[in-house]
Amino acid sequence: MTAIAPTSGSGLRAVAELAAQLRIDSIRASTSAGSGHPTSSMSAADLVAALITRHLHYDWDQPRLPDNDHLVFSKGHASPLLYAMFKAVGVIDDNELMTGYRRLGQRLQGHPTPVLPWVDVATGSLGQGLPAGVGMALAGKYLDRRPYRVWVLCGDSETAEGSIWEALDKAAHYHLSNLVAIVDVNRLGQRGETELGWNLDAYARRAEAFGARAIAVDGHDLEAIDGALSAAESPPDGRPTVILARTVKGKGFSEVENSPDWHGKPLPPDMAARAIAELGGERRVIIRGPRPARTAGRAPVLSRSHAWWPRYAVGESVATRKAYGDALLALGGRDPRVVALDGEVSNSTYADEFARAFPERYFEMFIAEQQMVAAATGLAVRGYRPFASTFAAFLTRAHDFIRMGAISGVDLCLVGSHAGVEIGADGPSQMALEDIAMLRAVHGSTVLYPSDATSAAALTNTMATTSGISYLRVTRGAYPVLYPHDETFPIGRAKTLRAGDDDQVTLVGAGVTVHECLRAADMLAERHIAARVIDCYSVKPIDRATLAAATATTGGRIVVVEDHRPEGGLGSAVTESLLADGITDLQVAHLAVRGMPGSGSGAELLAWAAVDAPHIASAARRLITGRE
Repeated sequence: MTAIAPTSGSGLRAVAELAAQLRIDSIRASTSAGSGHPTSSMSAADLVAALITRHLHYDWDQPRLPDNDHLVFSKGHASPLLYAMFKAVGVIDDNELMTGYRRLGQRLQGHPTPVLPWVDVATGSLGQGLPAGVGMALAGKYLDRRPYRVWVLCGDSETAEGSIWEALDKAAHYHLSNLVAIVDVNRLGQRGETELGWNLDAYARRAEAFGARAIAVDGHDLEAIDGALSAAESPPDGRPTVILARTVKGKGFSEVENSPDWHGKPLPPDMAARAIAELGGERRVIIRGPRPARTAGRAPVLSRSHAWWPRYAVGESVATRKAYGDALLALGGRDPRVVALDGEVSNSTYADEFARAFPERYFEMFIAEQQMVAAATGLAVRGYRPFASTFAAFLTRAHDFIRMGAISGVDLCLVGSHAGVEIGADGPSQMALEDIAMLRAVHGSTVLYPSDATSAAALTNTMATTSGISYLRVTRGAYPVLYPHDETFPIGRAKTLRAGDDDQVTLVGAGVTVHECLRAADMLAERHIAARVIDCYSVKPIDRATLAAATATTGGRIVVVEDHRPEGGLGSAVTESLLADGITDLQVAHLAVRGMPGSGSGAELLAWAAVDAPHIASAARRLITGRE
């Protein structure tokens, strides 16, 4: 751990005045709103005042300037401080601060979101700002080659989150000396003392164990803070820096300082008036810090030309995960903004094809799925198009990061392989059976589940230009190619693979169950039962028109089959669509994985789950005849 001695106090008077104003405005805004976290803001006011006045290189009039530093409030509950800072630099006025904070329809929300142009990512779900900062720092060091720095203000409570340590681990692995975490160690969390309290030595040992450089500082000594920030700007090696600032919650108002009783509570008007008086009264400081130096950066270039696009012969057996890898490789040759991340399974997801061809645009996140999604979010902030892949089952642990990515409004392409019981002998811990439900519930998401290599490659290409969170579910096993290479797969549509005027039942599948539906249709045809087969490769949004037309033709008889839990997956999407269109005269058989699977072959497990062709055909016969 490095200790920083105080530096000259000259030039710090303005910082002290700004710090007092930030505390006062944090109190005023939260009292006006009737809610908020003023005491958590007051503890970090000196840190933020020193940072934005003397060290944050940022053009506030051009928030998208590529050379700007990034400032992420990982402790998003300190939003009064952030918005007070925005007032201090002149990008919002006092009226907005006092009438817009935490109000319906206003942009100064309870926790910051990118509805404000100076906010890069939504925070407030603790433990996420630093991991996203890793992605921004990766872009600066390896892709943009620009000298900007990523500053992340963290709370001490959030260091209990494993994601903080995943972030430091990956930051050290990638030598991100352009990343600085400033930890506001104010000792108190929501209900009392934090795990480590004010034990800065313990924090430092942990940070250093993960490969960071730790600097301890008195978080209310402006000279010491300034020295620590200067040291972070000139790291002696390639390590990220963690500034551990010992602070006092509620600093500046003696009635609440270091009290465990004032977390997340605005001061009543009478107390707020006393606090403002103790802090020396309201101020109208407007201050701008250093602007970034304009640099050329590195223009994105293609390291090699890939004019080709993968093609597969109809009938050829190809795994959709292999088609994803092929398409990602082709995309990498076409678009220099495409980057890839993986959770140490790239030889199974076939992201390794991209990694070999474009190593400078591939980031291995190892077994750290939260960090993988967060780094992808940070890369997206910098204008890149990240594709992040792992086994679909393991994306579930990153769900909160995906959810926050949607709130941030970033464009992420997520790919989950080895889905469903189809994977076979590995057993239930490896089987994604909840992933479609999880991703369908994310605001603005797109959920895709291709049945063959042609559709998988085409949908990978489409994801590269799709807004929001998009998810591609791919299968472990190899299955026959169903579509010619020039077939198109628009999002929100479906493919009708079998159809006739005398169809008696509709079979709806996605991914592996499409092949089972086709087999079931052949079995039904042997009994002179005509079945319509629909490939719902776009689960969200779903093709409402095709489903409605099919059920009208087949008298409302529909069998929906999915290698997924019955809740929230394809069956839910189909029935919700039909009901939304006012179609209620339905006879629905919903085949899904309802028990707890074990090991076995893929075929054995599809049969065990009753989602294979014989069970589909049996369900269809029951709908038509009332018996099997």
